Parts: sequence; C-alpha cells; structure tokens
Amino acid sequence: MHEYGFLSVIPPLLTIFFALYTKNVITALIIGILSGSLIIAEFNPFYAVLDAIENQVLAEFTSGTQSQVLITMMVIGGFVHLLEISGGAKAFARRMLNIVSTRTKAQMLAWISGLTIFFTDSGNSLIIGPLYRSVFDEFKLCREKLAYILDTTSSPISILIPFIGWGAYIMSLIETAYAEVGLTENEFTVLIKVIPYQFYAFLALLTIPIVVISRRDYGPMRYAQEEFLKKRPREIPNYSIDDENTEGTETPVGMFIYPLSVMLILVSTLIAWHATHGGISGAHIRSTLIISYLAASLTCMEMMRRYQGKSYEEMLAAFIKGAQGLVYVSIILVLAWSLSSVTSDIKTADYLASLISGSVSPAYYPMLVFVMGALISLSTGSSYGTFAILMAIAVPIGYQLDASMYLTIAAVLSGGLFGDHCSPISDTTVLASVGADCPHLNHVTTQGAYATLTGGVTIIAYWLAGLYQTPYALLVAIAILFVAMTVALNIFGSRTDNEIS
Repeated sequence: MHEYGFLSVIPPLLTIFFALYTKNVITALIIGILSGSLIIAEFNPFYAVLDAIENQVLAEFTSGTQSQVLITMMVIGGFVHLLEISGGAKAFARRMLNIVSTRTKAQMLAWISGLTIFFTDSGNSLIIGPLYRSVFDEFKLCREKLAYILDTTSSPISILIPFIGWGAYIMSLIETAYAEVGLTENEFTVLIKVIPYQFYAFLALLTIPIVVISRRDYGPMRYAQEEFLKKRPREIPNYSIDDENTEGTETPVGMFIYPLSVMLILVSTLIAWHATHGGISGAHIRSTLIISYLAASLTCMEMMRRYQGKSYEEMLAAFIKGAQGLVYVSIILVLAWSLSSVTSDIKTADYLASLISGSVSPAYYPMLVFVMGALISLSTGSSYGTFAILMAIAVPIGYQLDASMYLTIAAVLSGGLFGDHCSPISDTTVLASVGADCPHLNHVTTQGAYATLTGGVTIIAYWLAGLYQTPYALLVAIAILFVAMTVALNIFGSRTDNEIS
C-alpha cells in the first residue's frame, strides 16, 4: 500500500484554490480529480487520464446508487418546472394577498409565502417576488427589503426539507462520504438527525420576523428605506400581479395545492410503509421520491390540460426541459463523487487527521468546518459546489478525529448556506434581486448586515454544540440572536417603517 503523505492533500487543496480563484466549481473539481489520478499513476499523464476516466468518473457514474440519485434529481426538476409554468404557485400567492392590510402584514405574508414555496430555491424569488412588488410599493417599503425576504426564504427553507432536490443531493453526498469511512447508517436517517444542527438555516429564517416586528432597520437597509421614502411621491414602477395573466383566465389555486398534496401524501405514506416493512433504505427513499413526484407531475399535467388546454406533448416537453435544468447539478454530483473516490484512494483524510489530531479538539472541529464552508461558498457563489467539495473532506477527517458526524455534516451545510447567502455571485442572490426588481449590489449590501450578524451567532452555536454535543444549542442561539438583533436594531437602527393601514 502506498503512503502518499503530503501529496494526499494536494487534490483537495487544488480543488479549493481553483474554486476560489476561478469561481467555477466544475473546473476546480476536474483539476482536483486529475491531480489525484496523477499522484496515483506516479505522475504518468497517460495512466493518470485513464485512472481519472475509468476508475473515478465512469466508476462513480455507473454505480447503481449514483444513477438512482441522478434519475431522482431529474424527476424533481421536471415537476418543479411544471408547477412553475402552470401558474398555480402564483395563484396561491395571489390568494394570500387578500389578507394584507398593514406594512407588518405585508412583510410577514411575503415571509410566509416564501416558506410555502419550499420545493425550489431558485424559483422561490421568481414566483413570490413579482407578486409582492406592487404590495411593497403600496405600503412604501423599499424593494431591498423584499429582496432580503425572498433570498432568506429560498435556500434556508429548502435545505431543511429532506424530500426535495436538496435532500436527494445532500443524501447522496452523505452516503458517499459514509461509505469512504466505513459507516453504514442510512443516509436518510442521518439527514433527519442533522436537521436540528443546521443552525444557520433556522436562525436566518427567524431573523426576518425579528426585524419585521421591530419595525426598525439598521445599516444599509435603513438607508435604503430612507432613500426610498425620499423618492416618494415619485412614480414607482407599477407592477400588477395580474400582468402575468396575459390570456385573461385566472389559474385556479388548486393547480398548486393538488399536485403538492399528492406529492406530500405519497411521500409520507410510502415512507411509513417502508418503515413498517423492513426499514427504510436509500433505495426506498429514492423510489419514494420518484413515484411521488411523477404522480404529482401527472396531476399537474391533467389540471393543465383541463384548465389551460395544454396537450400532453407540450407538458412532456416542459417536464423534460425542467429535468434538463438539473444537468449542471448532476455534473457537479458526478465530479464530487469522483473527487471523493480519489481522496479515498490516496488516504487524504488519514493524513490530515494525523496532522491535526493533536492540535484540533473535536469540540471545535464543526465550528472550523462552518467557517471554511462559508469562505468557499462566499467566493464561489455555490452552496451545492461547497457541499460537494467539503463533504468529501470534512466527514473523513471528522471521523478520524472522533468528532460528531451529525454536527460536522450540519456545519458543512450551514457554512455553504451562509456563504451563498452573502455572495454577490450566488444564483439565489441574483434571482432575489431580479424577483424584487432591485439593484443587485443594493441587495447584497443591505442583506449583508443582517446575514453577517446571523452568521456570527451561528459560529457561537457550533462552538456550544461542539462542547456539549446537544441540539439544544439551537435554543441558546435563538436567544442570542434575538438579543443581538434587538440591540443592533435599537442602537444602530431607526424606525423607518411607521405602520399605516
């Protein structure tokens, strides 16, 4: 058996470096794989390319488990696209607007609406944003506030739902990382146990009601709101939620409710059935998702045929288009699996663990993973890519250090989420600006003040959880967040949101 020593850390280091330098996750992963294969092939370029293609990429791509994951992702992508083009989500949000009567209600309703569109992080802003532009204008609320609410209810809610695309993607990374260290716990079970430790997602979601109920803003958001009020009564773009309805027919709200209900009922029923008939395996979860989302897609298609006169050929084409939208994510997945295979072959985790085992306490390891994930994601603008890069490295090292696996995985997810939330080149950040019709840099700076404070509290949460190994650290973190936000809003903020009816 070869002992690669320091050479074993070159592939992950190169991957991280090029991810930060090029802002391109795919390029970084390819370089990491090729460098690892070059080391395995004793620096023979010909054999290195053969190893990278045959023993790493193709071996991972043709694995039964990995193929199942890719099919699951495609089916979910097809359903999400159908639901978006059907207009059902817009009809649902339009119905909710009937109860708006005050500024606080307008903002809270935008927050609640964002939570209901949990099945797509990218579609969230584009569905909810246009519906609330005219509402925020009517109540004299700046578009930057709308963009902040959209961005903070996209990825943070999606990452907490185990049966959507995010969950399938994360479970595949967990399964691969666990296989590399010899752990056999079911990936769905692991993901469920990780949820209470996803501190940043919970804290980010709770930050919005704290800010809204206080009716104050601080930092760049305060100045954005003040500037917005100074512009009144200038003409503000008047966007009506009915502008989307070009055919003059209103989409029934059932177009949203019925397909989602079918999906949720089948998911819960099939999981319960498997749990009582031999236990839940990874294949059971993937088959459950495929069956549930296909049934929901057929439900959506039938409703579109009945109410919109669409043909099945048109809807099948739309479904396929949605599936094609996940090709990029699928490529990242395959390359991430391949990098994990390479680092396993050259014993990267063993070497790193031997270096830091005497200097890094397992209690502090999750906190360090969170910071590293945040830096990678901030620089690359990709939480998905960060998960792929860091999961393959952090889990094996954490296992060698005897750190909590649940905390380590949660730190990878929270770190990637935090950096993505703050990154100006993140797709969800850009889409929030588009959805709110807000200048992009304005959105980045106004959101940054709130997200940074939340990220700081998250670091404290992982420090406490690492020391005491308990998910109750989340309750302490929530209390700290409430105090910190209240102090910041009262000392550095001003009441720019005087309530009107």
